[in-house]
Amino acid sequence: MADDTDIRRTLSEPAARQLANATKTRAQWGGITPRWLVSFLPWTPVEAGIYRLNRVKEDRAGKPADVECSPRNNEDLPETFVDYEQSPREYSLNTVTTVLDVQTRVSDLYSHPIDQVQEQLRLLIEKVKEKQEAELINNVEYGLLANIAASQKIKTRKGSPTPDDLDELLTRVWKEPAFFLAHPRAIAAFGRECTRRGVPPPTVSLFGSQFLTWRGIPLVPSDKLRINDKTGKTDILLLRTGEKKQGVIGLFQPGVPSEVAPSLSVRFMGINRKAIASYLISLYCSSAVLTEDAIAVLQDVEVGNYYDYQ
Repeated sequence: MADDTDIRRTLSEPAARQLANATKTRAQWGGITPRWLVSFLPWTPVEAGIYRLNRVKEDRAGKPADVECSPRNNEDLPETFVDYEQSPREYSLNTVTTVLDVQTRVSDLYSHPIDQVQEQLRLLIEKVKEKQEAELINNVEYGLLANIAASQKIKTRKGSPTPDDLDELLTRVWKEPAFFLAHPRAIAAFGRECTRRGVPPPTVSLFGSQFLTWRGIPLVPSDKLRINDKTGKTDILLLRTGEKKQGVIGLFQPGVPSEVAPSLSVRFMGINRKAIASYLISLYCSSAVLTEDAIAVLQDVEVGNYYDYQ
């Protein structure tokens, strides 16, 4: 039987590939999300990692007798003052941090065409930013869910998020609401309820992407609003944002040492006796709810209800 090389008259593709350079991608990580909450929140700089929230005492401000309209009969003008809380809350910036270790032999030998240190830093910074958004929502101290007043919490009427439920949420944050925040499956569940009622929600283009809306307010997706594994339920938030509107804000400190992005630093920590180089990645952030009516939550939202359409 003749040898394969006697039959072939051209170079085989597998052999040719040995001399070809493969076009390589950067490392792809499916855990990266758009992190819309960070984009939609206004961010306020702080000077020394501390933000003091001064509020007006609600029991004195705004009483009907404090201000008169066109007083007559030479009546005495009302006398009053606006009192402040004597022990205002202070927010301290929290740190989302980690340390990257890179074997110098690896970075020396295998950094072309893609720099191994920079690629490792890029991916780890993405993980830090994902953790940042999760903490903005779920942190037990400054997270949005932990700072909602009892009067601003409502429950769904029948489990699935309906237009009536979101309308009720709007009555809690009616002063210039900015956006709803919900898990993608909760937004899909709301879309199904709208479709069933014949009122499909319109869309709006923001930051180059399409968002569903309700009453003109965008529904912003975030997978950091968790779905309970046991109950299959989640929450939907509604926020007013910005200092001028006495809403919800993010907090950061600009100009931190070795800053590579606002409030994000990467510091070289040195090389140990095992030739491992270490880099400290730190992201400083927090959030604050300036007034109680700046945020509300729709609780017990079921996301697994589907319909058969005839």
